[in-house]
This record gives sequence, structure tokens and C-alpha cells, in this order.
Amino acid sequence: MSHLIMDLVQLNVQKRNATTKAKELRWSDIIPAQFYGEGMDNLSLQMDHQTFRKLYRQAGESTIIDLHVEGEKAPLKVLVHEVQRDPLTDAIIHVDFVNVRMDRQVHTMIPIHVVGESPAVKNFGGVLINSLTELEVKCLPNDLIHSVDVDVSGLEELNHSLHVKDLNIPKTIHVLTDMERTVVTIAPPKTEQEETTVAPVAEAAAAKSGESGDQK
Repeated sequence: MSHLIMDLVQLNVQKRNATTKAKELRWSDIIPAQFYGEGMDNLSLQMDHQTFRKLYRQAGESTIIDLHVEGEKAPLKVLVHEVQRDPLTDAIIHVDFVNVRMDRQVHTMIPIHVVGESPAVKNFGGVLINSLTELEVKCLPNDLIHSVDVDVSGLEELNHSLHVKDLNIPKTIHVLTDMERTVVTIAPPKTEQEETTVAPVAEAAAAKSGESGDQK
């Protein structure tokens, strides 16, 4: 089980005119954004939708970003704090960035990626259940990792599981998620009997309901 460390990524943004409506920006394929930082002025920003979407797909919320604000000399080191999406289209409609101080711990979530193939799935028809998809962690920014891989190729029997404590996490990262939490389990396949007993029970209940209605 490995983990992936990513280098700093770069993102160019512009300061946003407060009088410009967010809806107008989105029509132009621009995402409105906000920057927050302890002891720093908040900034209203905007950025190209396609550029950010591509970056976010790679970096997620656990990679330090060098945020280059047009007109500013030095980039801001940030994490993506929150991404808002349209409930109908799932398009990104707003992003919050939070400032990162390299000498202070950050509190964030690291995604868990399932890799490999379980022999129990291949040989016995087991069903892989991914119960946990991210870890809550605290660490210094330089120790932050982009993701953690959970390798299921060692799960050879049905009902075998892997837990948070089984993941390969660097010692420099403090995991806040319960170490006993299940990450993946190989569940037994449903038998034909289990799948077919539902229908007769439902039919019997419907028939009984119909008889009761006739007696009224």
C-alpha cells in the first residue's frame, strides 16, 4: 500500500470586480473564487473554468497550490478548502482557497484509492465494498501526501477486510480517522436463493392485501 506525494502545482487567477455578478462570470466559463488567510485580507478572485477543473482533478484538496494572483509579486500557498457544484449539472460554480503557512499544521482530507485485484473477487465471486474513501489528517504542509493506495490483491478470502491501521501512512502525518475503521471488505456473493426469495414474499404480501380488500 503506497502513498503519492505531489509537487506544488501552479494556478493563475485574477482579482474579481465586486460589481460583476457570479452568474455573468459562469456564462463566460469563469469560476468565481474567494481567498481566506489568517491575518491576511480576503480576496475575491476568478479563474478559467477548464484550467481549474483539470488542476482539481489532479490535485484535489490535499495538494499545496502556488496561487499566482495577477498583479501580485509573490504567489500565495493555498489549499482548496471548498468546491461548490451546481446540483443539477455538477459543474463547479465557486471555490474557496485557504492560505497555508508552511510552519503550521494543516487539517485536511486525503483520498483513498483502491488498487489491485482481490483473488476473493476473481475466484469466488466476492463483492468489493469500499466503505471509506478518504482520511482525515493533520500534518505540516511539506509532509502532505496527495493520496493513499489500498492494495486489495492480498484479500484472498471472502469476508476479509482492510482497516485504516493497515494503510501505509508516513509517520509525519497524524491520522484523525479511527484506526479501526474498515476501508474495504470482500463480501460474499448473493446466492440465487437469496435473490429469488424476495419475489415470492412480495407476491404473497400483495395477495394477502388483495384478500383483505375483497372482504371489506
